[in-house]
Amino acid sequence: MSDTQNDWTLRCEEQWKGGRFFRTECRDDALCLKGDAFAGTVCLPPLDSGESAFRWTRLRLTADIPQDAGLRVYAAASDYHVWPEWADISGGGTDELRRVFGEPAGSGTDILLSRSGRYLWLALELTAGGEARPRVDALSVRMSGDHMADYLPAIYQGDDFTWRFLSIFNSIFQDMEAAIEDLPRQFSPSGASPEMLEYMAQWLCMDAGGGAAALRERLPAALEDYETMYTTEGVKRSAYRLTGKEPFLIEHFRVNPNAPDCRNPALYRKLYGEDPYRFFLLLPQGTFERRADMERFLQRMSDRIPAETSMELVILRPCVQLDWHTYLGVNSQIGDYIPASIDESMTLHYDKTIGGTDHG
Repeated sequence: MSDTQNDWTLRCEEQWKGGRFFRTECRDDALCLKGDAFAGTVCLPPLDSGESAFRWTRLRLTADIPQDAGLRVYAAASDYHVWPEWADISGGGTDELRRVFGEPAGSGTDILLSRSGRYLWLALELTAGGEARPRVDALSVRMSGDHMADYLPAIYQGDDFTWRFLSIFNSIFQDMEAAIEDLPRQFSPSGASPEMLEYMAQWLCMDAGGGAAALRERLPAALEDYETMYTTEGVKRSAYRLTGKEPFLIEHFRVNPNAPDCRNPALYRKLYGEDPYRFFLLLPQGTFERRADMERFLQRMSDRIPAETSMELVILRPCVQLDWHTYLGVNSQIGDYIPASIDESMTLHYDKTIGGTDHG
């Protein structure tokens, strides 16, 4: 068997041009039924193999065929580039196609052609039984490659039954070879299919959220992400990926009330407590639409913080700070700063604001 198979593929409007459309049209580079039609035909121009008595063996279609829809393929081959019967097709109905082409070569998306001749004419008949319509995105015809019959003694190579019987297994091996050859691309984040991207994300215990574009960007950096996952930047990165908001993170040692340069140890003890293994994650108001979203975020973040540490979530509200005193033409005190104590016995609500004057 050869490592590769050479296929002739049609997949865009420029390649479909020259065909004859009966109640069908080319829409977004795909072949579809036209308007409210429930049956239609596309008669494609002849494909030239460049070789007399060429044996056309296999045709594959990339198509969406709903349950109540159908797709039949008619094929004819000849060594002459002119075929008057093809030009005389006027309606593209089933009876006319059978009269010109004979019985259909097959239905579905993988068809054994078994036609001989330099030129190949194809007709695709699309039918719909309801609102769902069939759609053909691409058509591939096998042009070259080994066949199992080529390895048999010469007396068997000319036998049509043997060749057709072995073509069943030949197609299976071709599909296996194509899948094996496609493996390097599938294991590359830049070329893998969306399904394979999610599969690789599961291998690496990554969150598959964000879609294929986000996974293509994150998978190459997975090792670096794991190495820095439990650092300050890693925790902030995890919070950003889960919320889409840039967080602020305050660690205990940065506001340590026992530090020599601490300006107000008593206030810092009330604000941030004295637990050295607790840190505060600050996010802007509007990050979560519902309380259930916030609780789900906290649950997911529990696996993304260092062991033996705890995280306090603080929702910040935008506000205008008027300082301790503001003068409006007369000496008027607008408001006083009232420190809040954050400890194990206090519950933070959405309407709490942490901050104050110059405290570090």
